[in-house]
Amino acid sequence: MKRQSHSNQAADLKPADLPEPLAEPAVADLRLEEIFAALADPLRLTIVRMLMLESEAYDHPCSWFGFDRPKSSLTHHFKALREAGVLRQRQYGLERRSRVRTEDLNERFPGLLDLVVQWEAPNEA
Repeated sequence: MKRQSHSNQAADLKPADLPEPLAEPAVADLRLEEIFAALADPLRLTIVRMLMLESEAYDHPCSWFGFDRPKSSLTHHFKALREAGVLRQRQYGLERRSRVRTEDLNERFPGLLDLVVQWEAPNEA
């Protein structure tokens, strides 16, 4: 995967047939404590960081991440990130695809996503 800057340049190239996003909090309703709670889980933090650093397309399906986890577990983690306002998800048939709400989060909490990008997962023994 090609790494891009965390400005998420590919996100600016929106497909013409883009489905509407699933329910998510408005920018004014984003709450820092809810975002922190969602990002407190290392897997969720990894999801957001991967999208910030390695995203090459507008939206990504769960399979893009390559996690060896049950689908129900991943669905739970993506839903938590969406409900906190970190991710935007769209329904493409039976598949949900995600991207970070970069513009919204930078507007409401400047510098937060810079911290996510700088985070490194601890080495597992």
